[in-house]
Amino acid sequence: MGRMTRAQREWRPGQVKKPASVRMMFASTVLLLEAFVVFFATLAFFGLEVLQASLAVRVWTMIGGLVLAAAFVVLCAFLRKPGGYAVGWVLQILLVATGFLVPAMFVIGLCFLAAWWYSMVTGVRLDREKAERFAAEQEWERRHGTA
Repeated sequence: MGRMTRAQREWRPGQVKKPASVRMMFASTVLLLEAFVVFFATLAFFGLEVLQASLAVRVWTMIGGLVLAAAFVVLCAFLRKPGGYAVGWVLQILLVATGFLVPAMFVIGLCFLAAWWYSMVTGVRLDREKAERFAAEQEWERRHGTA
């Protein structure tokens, strides 16, 4: 058997699992969608010869776009770390800034910025409501026992 995660090592029979974060789920979904959009926008920029960009500029843009797409994917794993969401805001600004290379990305970036903002606001609210319900369920279990 392979190495166990910390959660697996610390698990005990009868242990109650904490509810998962809705904000993290929303944020991960937005980040993964952005990674796909950046990847395909990078391919579009690379293939657009009407922009009169030199091959070197197109190649460096391709490399930068792939790195940015990878950053969106990798950030999903770091949302639990302090500063993970702050890095997400920085990536949102970078996505909007890609509009200087492909003007349509201004609109797309702003749409994703709105989705990111909505996932933050709604995710925090739903996490708070979920935590309150979890606490109420735990209290009920303590008072009435398990079925």
